[in-house]
Amino acid sequence: MGSSKFVRLLAATAVMGSATFFSQFLSAQQGPRKESSDTVARPRKKDAPPEPEQQQIKSKLNKKKDDLPEGLATFKSDVTTVTVDVAVLDNRGRFIPGIPRDNFRILEDNVPQKVTQFAMGEAPMTVCLVIEFSNLFQQYWGETWYQTLTASYGFLETLKPEDYVAVVAYDLRPEILSDFSTDKRKAYEAMQRLRIAAYSESNLYDALVDTAERMSEIEGRKAIVLIASGIDTFSKLTFDKTRKALQTAGVPIYGVGLMQALREWYDARGYMGSIARLDFLQADNQMRTFAKETGGMSFFPRFYGEFPGIFGAIHQSLRNQYSLGYQPSNTVKDGKFRRLKVDLVNPATGEPLKVTDEKGKPVKYSIVAKAGYNAPREVE
Repeated sequence: MGSSKFVRLLAATAVMGSATFFSQFLSAQQGPRKESSDTVARPRKKDAPPEPEQQQIKSKLNKKKDDLPEGLATFKSDVTTVTVDVAVLDNRGRFIPGIPRDNFRILEDNVPQKVTQFAMGEAPMTVCLVIEFSNLFQQYWGETWYQTLTASYGFLETLKPEDYVAVVAYDLRPEILSDFSTDKRKAYEAMQRLRIAAYSESNLYDALVDTAERMSEIEGRKAIVLIASGIDTFSKLTFDKTRKALQTAGVPIYGVGLMQALREWYDARGYMGSIARLDFLQADNQMRTFAKETGGMSFFPRFYGEFPGIFGAIHQSLRNQYSLGYQPSNTVKDGKFRRLKVDLVNPATGEPLKVTDEKGKPVKYSIVAKAGYNAPREVE
């Protein structure tokens, strides 16, 4: 079976519910609207009264450089501090606290750096929920439609009252369904629009880059939670350009891959051709790459019961973190990408740190951190 036929067959699989139930829902649904919000950012008060005009005070100093008083001191700062958020998780996805500063080692392009700032704590999250919702797979009341909504609603239910969340859905283009807010009712109202998809395109690259660039200026612990198949059909951006843009934006991506069990079911029965199989393997690898290079995580659940553990791991990784800061030894401002690697070591020997539990048994751990950053450019 060809790839295109398989995709159409997979998209129409597992239609659930009776005709009466379908008609009751269908009459109340609406397709995604294309009126997009201006920004995905923390909301500002739109009805705030304008500030009164202030009387202009003329300066006694002329702004021309030649007219400045002689001997006036000038200052120029070339100090650059790189901040790296690090999560240390055990093999169950739980955060490991209490690790001292001296046990962390940061390598920038394989050159050790001196950690000058260190902090650990729990803070509210700023999360954008990016959801694939197209006629390619999320046909009304199909299995993938149901799985998409189950994962999306399940993640919203795990958020705390102080967390900020926004919802973005994409098919042919990304659409901001709700902007950042601590009011979860806005997010749930936005989710009600995810009933009938409008287009059969799934432009993952464009949606991710657009959202990450909008979030790049947001401070604090932030992330994109991507719920998607990982397939891109018609984006303007290429895979390489998407990787570079995501690395520059510096927003961690936590990907949840859809249709894992459904794909295996088709593959086991010989319904999946070699091209379709490669397309889905490539989609999984893309999500792994985006997550790894931005300091996030990727998950590929086969059962609905895995969702609570996945969302718990995301919270452990994002809400509890070590914040490390250092001043790079390479002070060249060339705008190039510099790779980072964070290790846990024994400061006396330089060997990898061995972590044990309360009973003294060794614990396997993983370190979640961004893969690098872009050095600043020289500004004249």
